[in-house]
Amino acid sequence: MFQLGKTIVSEEIIDNDFVCNLSACKGACCVEGDAGAPLDKEETEILNDIYPKVKPFLRKEGIAAIEAQGRFITTPFGDYETPLINGADCAYVIFDDKNTALCGIEEAYNQGEISWKKPLSCHLYPVRIKQYSEFAAVNYEKWDICNPACSLGKELQVPVYKFVKEALIRKFGQDWYDELEKVAASRD
Repeated sequence: MFQLGKTIVSEEIIDNDFVCNLSACKGACCVEGDAGAPLDKEETEILNDIYPKVKPFLRKEGIAAIEAQGRFITTPFGDYETPLINGADCAYVIFDDKNTALCGIEEAYNQGEISWKKPLSCHLYPVRIKQYSEFAAVNYEKWDICNPACSLGKELQVPVYKFVKEALIRKFGQDWYDELEKVAASRD
């Protein structure tokens, strides 16, 4: 671990390789697990604002889940997440013609309907950020369903931090990312 500003960063984001391989995993991270995508308070407000423009891109099951549970849920611990369809798929998940899970929010973004790409936790994956009172912990989350992404990342020689560059800059800014690159270069 090393410190960058007010973050504590796991060396695993430098030492491990990763490139999503949707043709292999079919977007399993959006449909497996027992919780929705983590959201910040600000993101719950964004979801409320953009939902009318995102709704036309969603599946009927997703719309039903959102209308029954809300555009986001609050966990017993006070955290925010996207709702799930029957405890599985994220309510915002859509599928392409190859049955690959995609994000309905991101599709609305790609079509120019909204200016917000998707929840930061989804954009950052496989990096997870845990906010503490004095700092944020930046960690690499390993999940077996992502083994094809690890293999592809290794083949292409793309470390985790480079794969999620845009999302890390979105979260921490360009200067922070530049410092991260300096740390990575010093380890070569």
